[in-house]
Amino acid sequence: MKKLKIYFIPALFFSALVLFFSCKADKLQLTNPNNLSPDTYFTTAAQVESAVNAIYGSLQTTGMYNRGMWYGNENMGHENTCNSQQEADKRQWLNFTFDATHGLIEAYWSSCYRGINKANFVINNAELIKTNISVSLLSDAKRDKYIGEAKFLRALYYFFLVDKFGDVPLYLGVDPLESAGVARTPKAQVWAQIEADCEDAAAKCFSKADEQAGRATSGAAWALLGKARLYQKNYQGALDAFNNITGYSLEPVYFNNFMEETENGPESLFEVQFSIAAGYSSQWNSDRTDEGLNEACFRGQEYGCLNWFNVFVSEDLWNEFETAAANGVKTDPRRGYCCYQTGDLYDNNTLTMTIDPVTVAATPTSEADFYVRRGWRKYQNYYKAATEGAVAGNESGINMKVIRYADVLLMKAEAEANRSGGSLATAVGYMNQVRARADVNMPLYGTAAMDAIYPVGTLDEFMTALEHERKVELCGEQIRFSDLVRWDKLNTFLTSAKLLNSIPKADKAALVFSYPKNMLWPIPQKEIDVNPKIEQADQNPGY
Repeated sequence: MKKLKIYFIPALFFSALVLFFSCKADKLQLTNPNNLSPDTYFTTAAQVESAVNAIYGSLQTTGMYNRGMWYGNENMGHENTCNSQQEADKRQWLNFTFDATHGLIEAYWSSCYRGINKANFVINNAELIKTNISVSLLSDAKRDKYIGEAKFLRALYYFFLVDKFGDVPLYLGVDPLESAGVARTPKAQVWAQIEADCEDAAAKCFSKADEQAGRATSGAAWALLGKARLYQKNYQGALDAFNNITGYSLEPVYFNNFMEETENGPESLFEVQFSIAAGYSSQWNSDRTDEGLNEACFRGQEYGCLNWFNVFVSEDLWNEFETAAANGVKTDPRRGYCCYQTGDLYDNNTLTMTIDPVTVAATPTSEADFYVRRGWRKYQNYYKAATEGAVAGNESGINMKVIRYADVLLMKAEAEANRSGGSLATAVGYMNQVRARADVNMPLYGTAAMDAIYPVGTLDEFMTALEHERKVELCGEQIRFSDLVRWDKLNTFLTSAKLLNSIPKADKAALVFSYPKNMLWPIPQKEIDVNPKIEQADQNPGY
């Protein structure tokens, strides 16, 4: 008989996971009472804000943007190639050898449900908050926007779950029977809840201009709603949502999106907040305890090309960037913004990068056993430091983007091109806005230079060009793998000669992608073991 143990902790025991906003020295904390209950807790505006802040904390965990989110997506999408000494669980994503016992997959699942539980605690006490706290202490507009933030975050966590697992338990915290476990809910119902939460959040949240940096806004809610609809191929609905987004613009300098000093800029709709100064004493146990501080990110260390070098930019991704030889005009400057190679300047342009080639087989037998390593520049601290360790012991304070305006423009282009009665010319115009960024300024689709390599005269041609544009613009941002899955192109990509001829011989031999099995992750075995409503027979096929 199973022993029930719901993965997310009961709301009355959650504690101080917090979020940094525009002033990173001013931290809003939630107290940690032993017996927290809505009746005694929701009595002040500060308590409501702290309860909402705690929901954001589950984005900073090892299973989420502290580690698992980027390793899982970027290794499976083969934007990365792994160091030969990379830990087995990360290589399992690269090779598709993971199973239901994979620790970081379970951490991802657990983090999402912890965040959902904390969101439910706020959402389901909206009326109590209204009753307990007078409008003189907490205005209706501010109370509503806190509920909107909670709904946006609940939608975001469910988006992460349905995207990776398909059908997942839908916990809303309103049915007492949930305490006995919930069966896998059909993904259509989960998507419907995501949409409903986003719509309510869009109506309640403040605009970016009226909100503290880092908090969910109406623009973020509209963007997530459009993305959810796009993933369901509701193109007109997606476009309708995207058309409500106002007040955002592209950064004039592409790399501004990925530096600590320019985070939460005009292009950012939502990003996960990190700060070295806030402390990170509990970064290794945040998935389990919801206690302590976890305000720093490991990406600098893990992706550091002069430090651990656990992963490096794949040859396939490197080759995707256009060169003057390909388009007859210009090499894409985004390649230099995203990747380091030998000869590049770093540490405020005072040092010259030297990256040695790596042997990826113990006894190399051909050129395919060698790899020209290029390091990630995006989200790394080398732009201002000689080593990631010089910043803060290898932890990073650079925020991680979840949705930015360039992504919205490209999703809007896809929705316009694919909707009934859509205009390819209008869709191409949205793509060209991304290419026309001031310091990117690549030749535009529809010109002779681009027609020679990426024509856009038909929908199929447009989608090929869009895939290319999303791949180079959004690389290393945990997006490409999901794109390949939703377009049903993952199998084609992973079995293509283009990819297989570009990866080291050892990695080619180890790749065991199975279609359609690996289009989804397995439900964590621990969830099956403890949730009486989910049996082994309910596992995703192939696992």
